[in-house]
Amino acid sequence: MKKIEANSLEEAYDIACKEFGCSIRELKYEIIQYPQKGVFGLFAKKAIIVATQSKVATDEKTSSKQKEEKKEEISEERILEEENKAEENLQTIKAEEFEEEKIKKEENKASLEPKSEILENFFDESSQKKILNETVLAQKIENDLKNLFKNSCFEIDTIEVDVKENTAFIFIDGKDAALLIGKEGYRYNALSYLLFNWLNKAYGLYIKLEIAEFISTQENMIKNYIKPVVEHVYTYGWGKTRPLDGILVQIALEQLREEFPNKYVAIKKQKDGSKYIIINDFNKRL
Repeated sequence: MKKIEANSLEEAYDIACKEFGCSIRELKYEIIQYPQKGVFGLFAKKAIIVATQSKVATDEKTSSKQKEEKKEEISEERILEEENKAEENLQTIKAEEFEEEKIKKEENKASLEPKSEILENFFDESSQKKILNETVLAQKIENDLKNLFKNSCFEIDTIEVDVKENTAFIFIDGKDAALLIGKEGYRYNALSYLLFNWLNKAYGLYIKLEIAEFISTQENMIKNYIKPVVEHVYTYGWGKTRPLDGILVQIALEQLREEFPNKYVAIKKQKDGSKYIIINDFNKRL
């Protein structure tokens, strides 16, 4: 599996085909970043893909090369197994945290006499989630995540956690960050869902997950993509986007609702299952 950068997607595909010595039909790839021309040469971005050869190696290739290719080819079955393991680990962590909090609560009740209403309120159920200092809590969550990824198939070397205003800001990066995001962000969505269920139940936290600047990149791309739609709405009072995939639909929905707080902005589904967003003054079919 190789990460390839080029000025356009077509050029990236050509480079990938030359690297693997195969045709584009035999190429398996994921688009990590779409190219952008920028403005007057500024803010330009190259196309970035992660590619591998889907065709089985021929007998003429050496056994050492076959072993290397097998290491790079991660099957969907293995990914699903690792995701199941990750979920089981998270459930174990949640159970351990629950027991620790329960023991601490019992010890505090046994050692302190409720001499005033202030002491009684201090140890109520809602205050238990605020016992840990934000810095200590962030470090604890960071250590738990590092232990979790040690047992996974993903090569992740950076995990940072910061807790502010009842929200856990989580940043993850590494060699396999693109694989952790998945095609159209489906693994990102699954991981975000698991982390939210764990941290919200254990500490009452919301989360904001960033993997190798994936969300920032997608937000900037969608912001440029919907500019013509925004101009159309301001001119004619209504508009709609083209079909969008995966997490891009949700990002576009949030940006359009922020731009038009007084209009009807909603996701619609076409007969083929693809989704797009409409903007108008009434809930009517366009």
